[in-house]
Amino acid sequence: MSTLAERLQQKNILVAPGVYDALTASIATDAGFESLYLSGAAVAYTKLGGPDIGLTSANEMAESMSLIANRVETPVIMDADAGFGNALNAQRTMQLYERAGASALQLEDQQHPKRCGHLSDKQLISKSEMCGKIKAMTDARKSEHTLVVARTDAIAVEGFELALARADAYLESGADVLFIEAPKTREQLTQIGERYANKIPLLANMVEGGNTPITDADDLQELGFSIAIFPGGIVRALAHTAQDYYANLHAQGSNKAFADRMFDFNGLNSILGTQEMLERGKRYTGEDESS
Repeated sequence: MSTLAERLQQKNILVAPGVYDALTASIATDAGFESLYLSGAAVAYTKLGGPDIGLTSANEMAESMSLIANRVETPVIMDADAGFGNALNAQRTMQLYERAGASALQLEDQQHPKRCGHLSDKQLISKSEMCGKIKAMTDARKSEHTLVVARTDAIAVEGFELALARADAYLESGADVLFIEAPKTREQLTQIGERYANKIPLLANMVEGGNTPITDADDLQELGFSIAIFPGGIVRALAHTAQDYYANLHAQGSNKAFADRMFDFNGLNSILGTQEMLERGKRYTGEDESS
């Protein structure tokens, strides 16, 4: 399997669906995706049952990454929020996440604790402080293949032109990928592509109900983007299904009416690879040896 850095040398866009644990990572991998996005928002939604407002810790994210890396080999772009503090904290985050198995760390220029890029009332650190964090992360990484994704949330705070100025500075500071969060129109997406596509890989964030118009991957590729992430879609889909499931179970006292919308026991075990794992285990107990 190629590294994420090598995959980004190809012209066709990389679609990275959001995951939050080993199960969603394995299902997404089986669906054919070449990269995954470990979303801080999705971990907050599922592990904490709370919103994406900086409540999740670095250790909780690293634990999730480690479990995913034990299950799949698919490269993972990992949400590092604002680095969990200053430049030295950002270095520790790089070291922690890289050891856990991340292929790329996304760092943003919000003040810590941060909030979802599509929520209002965000606050930013200075451009120079963010540039220092980017340099600190690139200095701390053990492998040149571990990428730093520099995200700016400045469109909602300082406006589009100043967001581009920040992106220029982050590019000069050594970012490997640029992520200009929450463009409001297709015209802004187009301008981002025209300005940066020939200089650095660009990441676009597709959030259902967010500030950026949902655009399919082929269209984003035409606009000059190299990566499209759909970070929270899986949780929105599962939450919708879970709400219906629990309401049905409460009303009916049984899962019978919901059977066509769920795996049965054997179906889930097939997804998990239970039988294959049991067979593999026999190699270490002598059960598969001829008597």
